[in-house]
Amino acid sequence: MKAVIIAGGFGTRLRPLSCTRPKHLFPIGGRPLLDWTLERLSKADVDEVVFALNYLFEAFVKRYGKSTYGMKLHYSQETKPLGTGGCVKNAEKIIGHKEPFFLLNGDILSKIDYLKLTAEHVKNNATATMSLHKVDDPSRYGVAEMAEKNHIKRFVEKPEHGKAPSNLINAGVYVLSPGIFDYIPAGMRVSIEREVFPALVRDKKLFGYESKGLWIDIGEPSDYLMGNRLLLEVELKNGATASSVRLEGDVKISNPVVIGKHACIGGKSKIGPHVTIGENANIGRGVSIVNSIIFPGAVISNFSSVKSAIIGEDAIVGTRVKIRDNCIIGDHAVIHDNITLTKGVTVCPEREVAESVFSPKCLM
Repeated sequence: MKAVIIAGGFGTRLRPLSCTRPKHLFPIGGRPLLDWTLERLSKADVDEVVFALNYLFEAFVKRYGKSTYGMKLHYSQETKPLGTGGCVKNAEKIIGHKEPFFLLNGDILSKIDYLKLTAEHVKNNATATMSLHKVDDPSRYGVAEMAEKNHIKRFVEKPEHGKAPSNLINAGVYVLSPGIFDYIPAGMRVSIEREVFPALVRDKKLFGYESKGLWIDIGEPSDYLMGNRLLLEVELKNGATASSVRLEGDVKISNPVVIGKHACIGGKSKIGPHVTIGENANIGRGVSIVNSIIFPGAVISNFSSVKSAIIGEDAIVGTRVKIRDNCIIGDHAVIHDNITLTKGVTVCPEREVAESVFSPKCLM
């Protein structure tokens, strides 16, 4: 069975973190988010994966090459953005018409049972089966209204707050039969959510499958941090520290914590819980890090504290700095000594910050 992964995009609030790395390759639990998805697909009888890309093509080829986890890889590149439906049509020749295939949003962290989803799709003779997940606030997502026998009788993309027909949202994982190609015109920008799914509802060919358990979309900083936290609790509750990590005297690790290769942590630092530290990161003495993601090569200098924040690749955080409350520090940014950043401040890549900021702001 094949799987198509829509890849290459950024989340709205995560965009300033990196100019060169798609969010699908952001680290979570010490590995790129997409690695977790690929590994799970390989265990669900998937033998080929198609990456549907509209930019940063080279980043994916460099990372994954021609195969991974025993699966053959293909790359379908768009010369212009074709949307979530158009990219499927663009990959039609690679996908073929022999059997159903998975379609996944690459920025979703989920433990959905792919085999059960497929079984439901086949049982219902569906053209499309959408995985669904219950949330408290469905206004950020596509929302399904169910009918008998798991038919979806209405699908509303990002309804107004308080006007959603249910709290069952589109979880970003589908099984599609080859008949889906008849619903997508070639060479055009097509939204599968706004154009294709309503047509399938009309023809009674769209079904739903509710998935329970771990699911999160990492498009917002708080969601990215929550995804890291949940994954650590579920998959790595005892933590994981690479053998090449250098811990100086009196470092306190409160698991779950993941520390990558060749990272260095200074004495009397307190790390965790719910922390991922990338390879080659350099953490100074007396540093405190809680519920945060530290990208590879980042430097956090002596006596600084990071709580519920994201520190980008090769960023430099000075001495006695405080960063917290969903702040994002972009790649190669520099935070001077004795600075405090809080309440969702975003620092764009390569920006230097020499003054404290205590209210939401994007520093460009």
